[in-house]
Amino acid sequence: MDPRYPAEAETYREKVRAFLGEHLPKDWAGIGALAPDAAGRFAEEWRATLYENGLLAAAWPKEYGGGGLTPLEQVILVEEFYKAGVPTGTANDVFGIQMVGNTILQWGTDEQKRHFLPRILSGEDKWCQGYSEPGAGSDLGSLGTRATLDGDEWVVNGQKIWTSAAHLANWIFVLTRTDPDVPKHKGITFLLVPMDQPGVEVRPIKMLTGSSEFNETFFTDARTPKDNVVGQVNGGWAVAMTLLGYERGEAAATTPIAYKIDLDRLLALARERGRTDDPLIRQRLAWCYSKVEIMRYLGMRTLTGFLAGRGPGPEASIFKIYWSEYHQKVTELSLDIIGAEAMVPSGRWPTTAFQTDVPGAPNDSASWVGSFYNARAGTIYAGTSQVQRNILGEMVLGLPKEPQTQPSTWREQQAAARG
Repeated sequence: MDPRYPAEAETYREKVRAFLGEHLPKDWAGIGALAPDAAGRFAEEWRATLYENGLLAAAWPKEYGGGGLTPLEQVILVEEFYKAGVPTGTANDVFGIQMVGNTILQWGTDEQKRHFLPRILSGEDKWCQGYSEPGAGSDLGSLGTRATLDGDEWVVNGQKIWTSAAHLANWIFVLTRTDPDVPKHKGITFLLVPMDQPGVEVRPIKMLTGSSEFNETFFTDARTPKDNVVGQVNGGWAVAMTLLGYERGEAAATTPIAYKIDLDRLLALARERGRTDDPLIRQRLAWCYSKVEIMRYLGMRTLTGFLAGRGPGPEASIFKIYWSEYHQKVTELSLDIIGAEAMVPSGRWPTTAFQTDVPGAPNDSASWVGSFYNARAGTIYAGTSQVQRNILGEMVLGLPKEPQTQPSTWREQQAAARG
């Protein structure tokens, strides 16, 4: 790990700050300082500004509408955007740009790249993720959504759950079972499926905060063209793992910044509530500070590999475990600082269901209670902590795999479940 940026980093950093100074209002305090409706409008307008300036998918090749930035420039851009409290896109861009777009760049055909990538950036195609199922979350290899070839089209039947932002999307990337008679991980295909068709139904899932960012998605004879396979038929597991690497690895630049801003807000809350004289609260705040600093160095280690041209690998699981388990502890502390008011919180709830509240968020009890609720899911989504530890044990440390407790093929597993 090298914690130092090269000299050219500061030159590009000044360029990014100049761009922000030119395009943001003079009194800008972060998107979290805006009312929800105003924040939504700003995010859409800001996305258009990024698109016009080639900064929406900063590291993509220019031939597909990206910015063509170097890995170093991409890291600096993301850091400065987060410090300024502006997004790098809208909700579906996490799935469209960061996940499926990067995966298509690595695995897709030239035709898929030419067709899908520009449409992702223009906003014509909005994406969501079809991975988890009611009976296949942590054990993703047990997924049962079926896809069968009918002439020139795949026919998809089954159910996905926790499909974030599916109510806003018109495309979904779906892991499907295309061969039930081979070992589970070898019979999976990665499909791109349009959602604007009669065979796709999206139902919202209400969360603890009252919002419905998550959904369950049902496929009943839904169809997609034969050529909408990314990678090889029955070779979707490797494609899926590539996408999860992008989901877990890219956060190395922004997550430490987010949690530093979050901790500063918590320190201010403790001072406002007169809790900084409590030795136990002070000790726990000091613990949080040490963990955020460690997170910063973990992020630097990931970024060192990123800047050296190494793509996301299994070691990204370290970072996922670290921030998700830390977030539960720090939000528990926030409720202890707030005290009884946490039972009847007031103010604005978080505007996101993932990780910390956004920069500029008001330092009120509803924001912290909502973050506490959200933190419960952090050790589950994007792979549970148990799954992450298995990845590290088997793929990083070289430990033996856990004993096989289920039949090897999906069909055998289903038969065993039926008794």
